[in-house]
Amino acid sequence: MYVGVDGTVMGTIAEVEVPTQRFALGETLSVVPDATFELVRVVAHDQSITIPYLWAMTGDLPGLEAALAEDSTVADVELLDEYDGEYLLRMDWVYRTRVLVRILTEDHATVLNARGSSDGWIFRVLFPDRDSLSATHDFFSHSEFEVSIRAIYEMDETRHGRFGLTEEQYTTLVTALDRGYYEIPREIDIEGLAAEFDISHQAVSERLRRAHKTFIKNALAWGRENAGEALPDR
Repeated sequence: MYVGVDGTVMGTIAEVEVPTQRFALGETLSVVPDATFELVRVVAHDQSITIPYLWAMTGDLPGLEAALAEDSTVADVELLDEYDGEYLLRMDWVYRTRVLVRILTEDHATVLNARGSSDGWIFRVLFPDRDSLSATHDFFSHSEFEVSIRAIYEMDETRHGRFGLTEEQYTTLVTALDRGYYEIPREIDIEGLAAEFDISHQAVSERLRRAHKTFIKNALAWGRENAGEALPDR
């Protein structure tokens, strides 16, 4: 089940990688290789729902529009909005693309995020348990989609599990926030936080840096090849 006894979300999050040519927009990305795509709306349990909106990031809008017009994996592409090199698009997907998303959402799984580039598509999928993840992986191992699992995050009954934070990292961030460490001006400094945790100020500083990196990587920069690896807490 997704919901724990205290009402918190539980389950297993997997980062699923699909080669661009096996999913969507491979033709566009071969013409505009610097472009990246990020889904705005994804499937959540209902397999009849498609993914009509995504953000495109590129410095070549004319080239992107021309490539999308010729891309056989999408149809009826419409530019809805743009802001500083980012473009909100609405499009219809072809059958092959919809099939993969439907398979990913079998067994009550939910696609949380997805990002595509010339290196491939990365999906972050929440599965209710390990068994449903294993079943989906087994199916893909005998399919034509060439899906691979990049990373797996076990959820627990605490909120920090959502972003790959350890319990100490989560506690440090929340305490720093509650005590005013992020206010301007600060209401507590590193020395004050060190006293809170009864550890050295260097240990607090290192814990915060690691927590920030883990949070940014897993909440904001996930799926990017240059995002780096999140470091474990010490």
